[in-house]
Amino acid sequence: MANLPPENKQLIERLRDPATCRAAFGEVIKTYTEPLYWQIRRMVQSHEDANDLLQNTFLKAWSSIENFRGEARLSTWLYKIAINESITFLDRERKRLNISLDDQEAALANTIEADPYFDGDKLQMKLRKAIASLPEKQRIVFNMKYFDDMKYDDMSAILGTSVGALKASYHLAVKKIGQFFSDED
Repeated sequence: MANLPPENKQLIERLRDPATCRAAFGEVIKTYTEPLYWQIRRMVQSHEDANDLLQNTFLKAWSSIENFRGEARLSTWLYKIAINESITFLDRERKRLNISLDDQEAALANTIEADPYFDGDKLQMKLRKAIASLPEKQRIVFNMKYFDDMKYDDMSAILGTSVGALKASYHLAVKKIGQFFSDED
């Protein structure tokens, strides 16, 4: 996780101490807000939804901080919460709008075009659309590997999937994105 600092053992100890937990959690929020926001944003595309899901992620983490035993890295635990929140949100939206997974992928691509917060060029827009067209699992794996340069072992801990399956998903995602670019030209 290139954008994340190394695990801070003192921070984790302060999270476990009721006297210092609140201040330590403030540090967690300060440290992880940006990387978690972008992970969520790349999944749901909408700035407003990403902000809401980021808040939900921190609320869930805070409400279950006493359950964090330190067996997994703090960043792994937070990513897992953020990704689960995002998947739950996308599933709920798909059911609310009564659309299929394929239609949801098309809707995500349309959301990119309508995003007032997007400030990239046409090539970046095309890449975002290509990523949005991927099946959910491939999209998650691609985002974690390509944008966060996350190690497969870390992804495996977060997603509960074998390293081999993650490598296969990433490889397929790259091929599909390449094909998307070829088809668009």
